[in-house]
Amino acid sequence: MHIVRTPGSARAIARTLKRPVGFVPTMGALHAGHLSLVRRARSENASVIASIFVNPTQFAPGEDFDKYPRAFERDVEALEQEGVDLVYAPAVERMYPRGFSASIDVGTLGKVLEGERRPGHFAGVATVVAKLLSALEPTSMYLGQKDVQQTAVLRAVVRDLDMATNVVVVPTVREPDGLALSSRNVYLSPAQRAAAPSLYRALQAIVAAVAGGETDAARACAAGAALLETPLAWDYLAIVDPATFSALETVAGAAVVVAVVRAGATRLLDNLPIVPANGVDPILTPARPLLKPAGSRGAR
Repeated sequence: MHIVRTPGSARAIARTLKRPVGFVPTMGALHAGHLSLVRRARSENASVIASIFVNPTQFAPGEDFDKYPRAFERDVEALEQEGVDLVYAPAVERMYPRGFSASIDVGTLGKVLEGERRPGHFAGVATVVAKLLSALEPTSMYLGQKDVQQTAVLRAVVRDLDMATNVVVVPTVREPDGLALSSRNVYLSPAQRAAAPSLYRALQAIVAAVAGGETDAARACAAGAALLETPLAWDYLAIVDPATFSALETVAGAAVVVAVVRAGATRLLDNLPIVPANGVDPILTPARPLLKPAGSRGAR
C-alpha cells in the first residue's frame, strides 16, 4: 500500500492503478462506518484509494478542529487490512499553500440546515473534495448516508462542475442500539451516550407515521419529537425534499427526515429516508459489484 503526501505524487500513483478506482475521503479516526465505505468500494472497483485529511476550512471558529480525534497509524493499519491500494494524507500546508484563496460556493443547498448553523462549512467541504478529486481522478467516490446534506452538496458539485466521478452513497452504520457511528461519539458523557439512541427511535417513529398515512409533516415530526431523552435537546428536526433540503409541509413522495440534537457541546446528526411507493430510496445508491474479479490492484 502506498502512502503519499503531495498532490503530484498522489496523481502519479493513482494513474498507475487498475481501473475502475473507488475513492473514500475521510478525516481519519476511522470506525466501522468508514470501513463499510472501503468495503463497498472494494466490491465495486479494481482499486481503492482513501484519503486522511482533517480539513480546517470546514470547521467554523470555536469548533473542534484542534481536538478532533486523530489516529493516523491505527487508521493506516486498518486501511491496509482492507486492501486499500493508496492512502493520500496531505499536510494542511500542501492543501492550502500561502496565497490560496479559491472556494466553491455551493448555492442555496449549502445555506440551509447545517449550512445555516455552520456558515462556510459546505464551501470548505466542497473545495477540499474538489481538490481531492482533481488529484486522484477516481471513477467513483463513496460517502456515508449519515452526513446526508453533505452527500447532496457533493452530488451537486460533481454534477455542476462536470467532474468525471460517480457519487455513491452507502447506508449509515449503527451501534446495536441504533446510534449512528461517528468519530465525535467519543465526546459523549455516559448520560449522553445512554440517551443518544433515542434520536434514532424518534426518526423511526416519524417514518412509521408517514408509512401509516400521515401526510402533514408537522404532525409526523411530533410523533417522534417527544421520544428524545434528556440530557439531549433538539437543534432541528424536519422532513425535507431530498434534492433541495427545503422543509416540506406535506409529505407526498420521496423525502428525508433530518435531525440534529445537542449533547452538551457535541452535535449528533442523523437521518432516515422516506421511500415513495415506487420503492426507490432517494438517498442510497444501489450496489453494483464488479462483474469480474479485481485481479491485480495496481502498483504497490
